[in-house]
Amino acid sequence: MPPTNVASDHDIVVENGRDPMAGQTALARETVSALTGSIADPGPLGLAAFALTTFVLSAVNAGWVSKGVEPVVLGLALAYGGIAQILAGMWEFKKGNTFGATAFTSYGAFWISFWAFVVFYAAKVPKADVSHAVGLYLFAWGLFTLYMLVASLRTTGAVAIVFAVLTVTFFLLAAGEWGGNESLVKLGGWVGIITALLAWYASMAGVVNSTFGKVVLPTKPLKA
Repeated sequence: MPPTNVASDHDIVVENGRDPMAGQTALARETVSALTGSIADPGPLGLAAFALTTFVLSAVNAGWVSKGVEPVVLGLALAYGGIAQILAGMWEFKKGNTFGATAFTSYGAFWISFWAFVVFYAAKVPKADVSHAVGLYLFAWGLFTLYMLVASLRTTGAVAIVFAVLTVTFFLLAAGEWGGNESLVKLGGWVGIITALLAWYASMAGVVNSTFGKVVLPTKPLKA
């Protein structure tokens, strides 16, 4: 029986085709890693963790459900959007994927910081300043997402669309919080739901394509 930790040529092709978070340089590194025995692709996990947590919070922001259910997001933010996504980021470091590592680790930290703010710090901010504090927080994440959008243009179309729509989401929510405009916050919630659905698609593509051993759901690799 051949060693089970050595990838075949077919496995490498499937691996390269199924990692929506990897650019061309990262794919080359992952090929080398696959030859020496590698971990599974962490991209679908990171995307799924981001998508589900974003979907639930965005449903609240969009007014689908009462604000009273918002605490349900906190457990997701800590465990799935936070810890699971950071783990995905660490595994992306292992695979040599700088973009995936930076994205998943950062957004995992975003969700943990959201959880920490709501649980420990929000009550300490003067009521008149809460919206400004949250607006600044969201705006800064919008800036980060904007430059990650530029980098995503050398990954896959599926991921680039996620970052484009996520950038709009952050800036809409930031403007809504800063200006006390509930309509903008709701719009940001709706755009956030679209972001989550797009991220779920990219995650599903990674899982399904890997399981079937062929491209079932395309992610459209973007080349330099």
